[in-house]
Amino acid sequence: MSKKSNRINVPEAREAMDKFKMEAANEVGVNLKQGYNGDLTSREAGSVGGQMVKKMTTIRTMSYMRQNRTAIGHQWQVIYQADVCL
Repeated sequence: MSKKSNRINVPEAREAMDKFKMEAANEVGVNLKQGYNGDLTSREAGSVGGQMVKKMTTIRTMSYMRQNRTAIGHQWQVIYQADVCL
């Protein structure tokens, strides 16, 4: 039996997600309406979903060279990555 992972776990979040979807649709120029949107093309629906994912999962990366404390003259690159939800 497969588990669906695209369900909203908190029922109160549905209104916020609908608002977020409308904002994403406006940003990419898709005419989204309340209720059924079966008249959208796959490209339009995908662009709305893609914009939502793009805004939710921005990855920030920082890197620098660090000196080795035990071996003089040696260094290595340190990279930090953080997911930032907007």
